[in-house]
Amino acid sequence: MGTERVHALAGVDLTIEKGEFVAVMGQSGSGKSTLMNILGCLDKPTSGTYDLNGKPTHKMGAFELARIRNEQIGFVFQTFELLPRLTALGNVQLALLYSKRGWIGSRREAKRALDRVGLGSRIRHRPNQLSGGQRQRVAIARALVNRPAMILADEPTGNLDSATSEDILRLFGELHAEGQTIIIVTHEEDIAGHAERIVRLRDGKILSDFPTAEDPIHNAYLQRAVDIAMLRASTGRQPGNGGHGNGADGGAA
Repeated sequence: MGTERVHALAGVDLTIEKGEFVAVMGQSGSGKSTLMNILGCLDKPTSGTYDLNGKPTHKMGAFELARIRNEQIGFVFQTFELLPRLTALGNVQLALLYSKRGWIGSRREAKRALDRVGLGSRIRHRPNQLSGGQRQRVAIARALVNRPAMILADEPTGNLDSATSEDILRLFGELHAEGQTIIIVTHEEDIAGHAERIVRLRDGKILSDFPTAEDPIHNAYLQRAVDIAMLRASTGRQPGNGGHGNGADGGAA
C-alpha cells in the first residue's frame, strides 16, 4: 500500500446564507459527496471548521450530531428511502419520533407537511401505491416536518422522468420562495439551473461559485440548448423524449 494521502476536500471555503437555493455540482470524484456528508453532519471534517446556524458542528460528538441532523436538516434522497409498510402519513410522522417535539401532535404536523406538498389526499397510501413523483413528495414532506434550517437534496430527480422532475423542482422553488434554505447536489446542468447559485467542485476544490445567471458554464449550456432547438426547427426534426436520470420510476408528481 502507498503512503500518499488523498484529500476528498482541500481548502474549501463556502458560506451559504439562510434562504439561499444552491446547487453543488461536480463529476464523480470531485468531492461533492464528501461535501454533502459534511453539510449534512453525517461526517466531520478531519481539519477545518463547519458551523451550522452558528453552532460549531466540527466540535460535536455523535449524539449532538444526531440531534442536529434530526432537528436542523431535512434530507431528500434519490431513492426516496420510504418504509414500505408505512403509509405516507406514517413515513412523515416517523421523522418526529426522535425530535424534541415528540409524538404528541405528530399526526397533525405530518398531515400539514403532506398538504404542503400536495399529497393531502394520499395520506393513507403506502409507497407501492404512489407514483415516483408522489413518493418523492412524501420524502420532501418528511424533510419539512421538523421545520429544518435547511433541506439537503442528493440527486432528488435522478429516478424520475423529465416531466415529474420539473414538478419536483417547481416545488423546491416554491419552498425557496417561502424562505427555505435548499442545497441540491447534482451532476445535471438543467437541474442546477433551478437554483439561484451554482457551486462547482473539481478534485476536492471549488472550481467556481457564481449566481446562476452569471455562471459562464451554465450560460454556455443554455446557449447550446437554444442552438440545438433552432437547428431542429430549421430542419423540421422533433426533439427526442429524453429524461433525467434513468427514468426507472416516473409517473405523475
